[in-house]
Amino acid sequence: MPSSGKAKGKRSRFRTTRAKSFCENNSENAETKIRVGICAMEKKARSKPMKQIMQRFDDTIFEFVIFGDKAILEDPVEEWPVVDYLIAWHSSGFPLEKAADYVKLRKPPIINDVSMQRELLDRRRVYEILTQQGINVPRHVVLSEEDRLDPLAVRESEDWVEIKGTRFNKPVVEKPVDSEDHNIHIYYPMSAGGGSKRLHRKVGDRSSTFRQDENELRREGAFIYEEFIETQGVDVKVYTVGPHYGHAEARKSPVVDGKVNRNEDGSETRYPIILSSEEKLIANKVCVAFRQGVCGFDILRVHGKSYVCDVNGWSFVKTSQKYFDDCAQLLSEIILSAVRHRGVPGNSAVAPLTIDHKPRRSTSQEGPGSGGSSSRHRGSPVHPAGDVAGSASHLPSTRRASQSESPTSRKAGQLIDAAAD
Repeated sequence: MPSSGKAKGKRSRFRTTRAKSFCENNSENAETKIRVGICAMEKKARSKPMKQIMQRFDDTIFEFVIFGDKAILEDPVEEWPVVDYLIAWHSSGFPLEKAADYVKLRKPPIINDVSMQRELLDRRRVYEILTQQGINVPRHVVLSEEDRLDPLAVRESEDWVEIKGTRFNKPVVEKPVDSEDHNIHIYYPMSAGGGSKRLHRKVGDRSSTFRQDENELRREGAFIYEEFIETQGVDVKVYTVGPHYGHAEARKSPVVDGKVNRNEDGSETRYPIILSSEEKLIANKVCVAFRQGVCGFDILRVHGKSYVCDVNGWSFVKTSQKYFDDCAQLLSEIILSAVRHRGVPGNSAVAPLTIDHKPRRSTSQEGPGSGGSSSRHRGSPVHPAGDVAGSASHLPSTRRASQSESPTSRKAGQLIDAAAD
């Protein structure tokens, strides 16, 4: 594998060539750039990983427009910036319905479908969609508030629980149906000492706590109850950039002892891993089914099988320079292929384009300085997975790409395993 310096040099030459082609083909409109809107809470939009990715884009072609908290929370969508391409994702406090109204109004091409992000907020829907796609999920039962009206809906003993007639031997996992609620409980059998473990968002160096004397299920609320899958203390997190690229990392599971292992820089200790052929296909299916081009999800590996236990939506690797390089390059290709901004030449990372390399005249009906987009945007929003849903059968096994091969030069229909490079 080339050193990071050499890799950056190669990518810099790629961007310089692309910028030169753009300027030569658009000499009359040299100042025109592709306006990429970042519609997310400002803390997320200006996070260190997001800055790492944005600064790798060619600034002679792309201009980032961060909407900001004030516009997102206070201004009507009619006053939000008009952009050529939209990157929008939900986090705590983000007005998802308002963002959906903006997409309906402006119809920009988008990398992550805003309406589908509603589904990600409900763990029941996440499991339903995964099951519909033939993706393995842990054996589970949903218990709603209405189900609790039946006195026989929940039965407990020292070593098992029974939910709506389905029995789970402990340990058993209890998840709130609300994906924003990270208070997940694991109940252990009395034959192994009993007690429960409380998983939560990382606080300092802790990701879970053990309660020896708390053995009973929660009595209020809607939950998913599922079998506990023993993974030998390792969680796998996968990050897609489009339906044919996946970066996977392993970390110590919070179930082990609740202590977060950290590197010298304070980040959680993780190490890259290679995805199996099955997991590559899963990554493609998750990206396409949820219409989230940039998407993180969690895999549990046991006895040669892989189970998806969570889908997070927009998520990216926090510290990998290689991932930042690949992500920026692939996103730039995806955006270029969707916008086809004034005839910019190049091949898409999503699907090959037939381009005559002749400059195209703008069809924008808006006046100068309006930041408006062309009439191309009058159609439906473009999703990165829209034209490749049927390509999953062409996914390769664990073939390594040539060291000199850039991510965007590979043929469509291949899921690139970042760890394999």
